[in-house]
Amino acid sequence: MSVRERFDSDIQAVQEQLALLCTMSIAALQRSFQALVEQNLDEALEVIEDDSDINHLEEEINDRVILLIAKQQPVATDLRRLMVITKAASDMERVGDYAVNIAKETIRIGQEPIIFPMVNFEAMCQKAVEMLQGIMRAFMEENTALAKEIADLDDYVDDLYGATVELLIRAGAEHPNKTKQISHLSFICRYLERSADHATNIAEHLFYLVKGRHYELNS
Repeated sequence: MSVRERFDSDIQAVQEQLALLCTMSIAALQRSFQALVEQNLDEALEVIEDDSDINHLEEEINDRVILLIAKQQPVATDLRRLMVITKAASDMERVGDYAVNIAKETIRIGQEPIIFPMVNFEAMCQKAVEMLQGIMRAFMEENTALAKEIADLDDYVDDLYGATVELLIRAGAEHPNKTKQISHLSFICRYLERSADHATNIAEHLFYLVKGRHYELNS
């Protein structure tokens, strides 16, 4: 195997690690939200415990990229690719963190009946998951057209977030004895919105990789 073939093989391996990290983080987000809906505190605890696996995988990706840069001294597209992989890994690790945060808020709510409809929350979570799954497909295929389509979906999540926050404020005024629960739900709403933002971040990283310049896709 030539030096170039070995380098390409190493890049492919680290991209496969990134794909695994994405799968784990998206699954954590889905699990944490399902734990909220079902008020399954045991499942919420498992999401928190499993986050160390996501953190360790991100660290492995970063270490591997640093080693490749040190050994191969890549330039141009190869260097951009490695740097973008670390940025995407960081974004997906943050999604895992938001899953943990949702799980923690779920535990704080406990078994107290949730007074606020989950319809908007479910829509936000579904769209965030759709965006994250789609952007990783676009990333692996280096498909900037698909990446732009996914980034554009963030407006929908932002609008739904704003509308839901207004409804939560109104619910808090109508149920002053439930302000703690409303506060927990408000945080969860924010974590879902931020998860979708990270899909846009990865779309911007992909544009930088392919085009060699920075783009703001949802300013």
